Amino acid sequence: MSTKQDFTEQEWETILAGPPGAGMLVITAQKGGMFKETLSMAKAYAEARQQHGQSELLDEIVATKPKLDHTRYHSPEELRDNVLSVLGEARSLLAAKGTPEELDQYRGFTVNLAHRVAAAHKEGDGQDGVSEAEQTAIDSIDQALA
Repeated sequence: MSTKQDFTEQEWETILAGPPGAGMLVITAQKGGMFKETLSMAKAYAEARQQHGQSELLDEIVATKPKLDHTRYHSPEELRDNVLSVLGEARSLLAAKGTPEELDQYRGFTVNLAHRVAAAHKEGDGQDGVSEAEQTAIDSIDQALA
């Protein structure tokens, strides 16, 4: 089993940046609902902390407050490209230093978080659901971690 100590400080920062980056990618995919979607991301972390013990690596990830720097990017495209790059790097790091189960758990947590963020806001028709733009973002997140 992998822990934070198995990674350099920079590698660990990359792994930590993946899930909240994925959430931000979904939040910016569709206008409206930013507050609810951000709150949903926080709830996903809180619920993951309650499942403590299933994965030591995930326990360490969700124990760290997610950092969101939305001012760092000048366009939604720049955010998307950076987030997908970080997710790809995190996937490579976990594939090299973690177990296949840990990579699957990280991917599952990140994709689930992205889906929860997307579903947190009622779309234009007043129904809970995921917009086409949000689903495209989720699919790209899933692909980056595959």
